Amino acid sequence: MNKNILPLRTVDGAALMSQPLRPPNFVVDTLLAQGLHILAGSPKVGKSWLALWLSVMVAKGELVWGMSVKQGTTLYLCLEDSVLRIQNRLFEITEDAPSSVHFCTECDLIGQGLEEQVETFLTAHPDTVLVIIDTLQMVRPARDATYANDYRDLSALKQIADAHGIAILLIHHLRKESADDVFNRISGTTAISGAVDSSFTLVEERRGSGRAKLSCIGRDIEYRELTLERNGENVWELVSDSRTQPELLGDRIVYLLSELMHDQTEFIGTPTELSERIDPVGVERMSPKKVSRQILQNLDALRKIGISAVVRRSNGRRLIELQRAESDDTQGVPAVDPVDPAGALCGDLRAISEYGE
Repeated sequence: MNKNILPLRTVDGAALMSQPLRPPNFVVDTLLAQGLHILAGSPKVGKSWLALWLSVMVAKGELVWGMSVKQGTTLYLCLEDSVLRIQNRLFEITEDAPSSVHFCTECDLIGQGLEEQVETFLTAHPDTVLVIIDTLQMVRPARDATYANDYRDLSALKQIADAHGIAILLIHHLRKESADDVFNRISGTTAISGAVDSSFTLVEERRGSGRAKLSCIGRDIEYRELTLERNGENVWELVSDSRTQPELLGDRIVYLLSELMHDQTEFIGTPTELSERIDPVGVERMSPKKVSRQILQNLDALRKIGISAVVRRSNGRRLIELQRAESDDTQGVPAVDPVDPAGALCGDLRAISEYGE
């Protein structure tokens, strides 16, 4: 065996199911998380208008279709536009563009300097939360459209997004032919859809109607369809949203546990026992597995309302221990920092492996 090859760093199932994990950071709540994403649409459908508006709204910290954003610096690589065109469009969509949104009309290609250029910008602007590349084709080297090439190009960008905890949104094209699944119309091989964390397609109801459907699918978001309409200022406004549960599960578990602990200072029981206590008739659909996961992913929110939580094993059983802050017993409960799942999935499992039961 080659001594220079490091052994696999693993984590056992019991430790993983007891380890707090921090959910992904959302740049646009419930819609656009940290990672690599693609927005594809037909030519001239209004993708660039949407990208410009999104970059400005996030930089200003204003709601995007009623969803809160993580305010920060944004970088918009508008590679098919001129500075004059961007200026004209800015005057249409906003009265005041902040200095925290940056525009660039020229950059290097992937593998030929782009990654270093983006890294340099992120170093100079560490509060960056969103980078938009319009379009993906403009930053790709000229070579055969193979699965390997598609995956290699997108993986280079995904590594940057994951390393810095930001969202990178790629503007791309749809193929003209129809398909039962609109995501199959995204131009390129299946590697493009496979390499990104979420895909968005913008399709007009009919050409030139100014009304379109934004279909959304991804690893960290639920499937949803947003009906949008472009107003006289070229801003895409929300008409309807297929998402039928506006209240997040994370918010719900915090509420249910706050109700449970309102009249008691401690709870120790199995996930099944806790599920039966907070959802006795199954209205909330809080299964034992879902309860454990939601607790582990919302420790910070629970801590803010005075509830400490630990998931551990005892005598072969998985137990959930909750304590209300008013109790003196909480002084001995260790604060366990959640692990960033993005880092863990990249191979850094030391924090999880070392977590004791």
